[in-house]
Amino acid sequence: MSGAIITVENLSKRYLVGHRSGVQSRSNYTALRDVIGRELHNVARKAIDVVRGRQVVQGDEVEEFWALKDVSFEVKRGEVLGIIGRNGAGKSTLLKILSRITEPTKGRVTLQGRVASLLEVGTGFHPELTGRENIYLNGAILGMSRAEIRRKFDEIVAFAEVEKFLDTPVKHYSSGMYVRLAFAVAAHLEPEILVIDEVLAVGDAEFQKKCLGKMGEVSHREGRTVLFVSHNMAAIAELSSRAIFLESGSLVIDDQTSKTLSTYLSRRTAQAIYASSHDEWAESPHIARAEVLTSRPGGVQHADEPLEIRVWVRHPRPLVRGCLGVQIINQFQVPAIHVYAYPPDYEFGAEPGSTLIQFSISKLRVNSGHFHLRIWLTQAQFETYEKLDGICSFEVMRLDRDIVRSLPADACIYHEEFSVGIIDNPANLSKPHIMASA
Repeated sequence: MSGAIITVENLSKRYLVGHRSGVQSRSNYTALRDVIGRELHNVARKAIDVVRGRQVVQGDEVEEFWALKDVSFEVKRGEVLGIIGRNGAGKSTLLKILSRITEPTKGRVTLQGRVASLLEVGTGFHPELTGRENIYLNGAILGMSRAEIRRKFDEIVAFAEVEKFLDTPVKHYSSGMYVRLAFAVAAHLEPEILVIDEVLAVGDAEFQKKCLGKMGEVSHREGRTVLFVSHNMAAIAELSSRAIFLESGSLVIDDQTSKTLSTYLSRRTAQAIYASSHDEWAESPHIARAEVLTSRPGGVQHADEPLEIRVWVRHPRPLVRGCLGVQIINQFQVPAIHVYAYPPDYEFGAEPGSTLIQFSISKLRVNSGHFHLRIWLTQAQFETYEKLDGICSFEVMRLDRDIVRSLPADACIYHEEFSVGIIDNPANLSKPHIMASA
């Protein structure tokens, strides 16, 4: 890698937020003179803001909101930088400044190359133009010649899979078609810097896999720089060797992806817990509570470490051979693990009351990704009392030698330990030399 292609120095962005003050309920009396005085004051303030070139804000009171505060970092040429944080952390604001859509309030950004941005559905496209025309328009915006765009045109169309609608105005495209074409244009028109926001979540799983593969190719083979914002931790782990974590507009950590993800996930407040909304004295048997006891705080589970699932079942009346099944479901809605308490090996609920059922997994061998539970309570596999899905979500991380080493999130379910054998000379039948293991 050569020197920094992106340099961000003490970057800050302030917005002014308006609030309505003194707004009373309909039952209270407000004098007409008060309303007129307040509106005249607002008009005068807005006129002064226009004259001074400041942001015009609606409302009686104005509050400062700093979307970014003194953020500094560098990105080297050919590097993939993951950007993570909760909603409202400042991720999109940062990308808009880097894409020259928004100006910073303070600080400076230095970019050494052309930037292609995919920040939201429709960014950079004119809705009245056809897909073909928008490809040429985006190429021209990036500073490319018509010959360069024509050379890449067939690749863009093939990747986006919109041949039938190429001469249709993009305002008639579905959101998925829009994003496919927008990503294809951004990735194939050879910008030095590619900026991708969470917009890829609009596409289906196959399209997301295709885009992740293209981003890896753009970075590793073509040496271009990628800035990638996503809430999909598995994708961040797969693509980037380095990541930054933003919280409330400030930079919390800038480090190897494994350390950044661990910091982010450990600070989450969400817990892998489900609590039933059933009345405590409900007559029908039901699942009262479920918990996933992860190996790390905040619903974070490290692979190859123990995991425990606890399920509380209320049964005000006796169950005839009660049955409980639990599946761990990955982000592609595929069951990864199935545990159960079925007769004759396990029986519960013979007497009225409640039962705690615990499932212990000594070594969780699943790939990195987002998981949740699917639970059903039945009676001898005939009558179903309750079925729950999408509860007790948690995140699995694979951290090996302080580096995230993960297969693509949809490559497998179980991620077993393995080794690689290399035979230097096929004619030599001696024992292969072990080169690497994971």
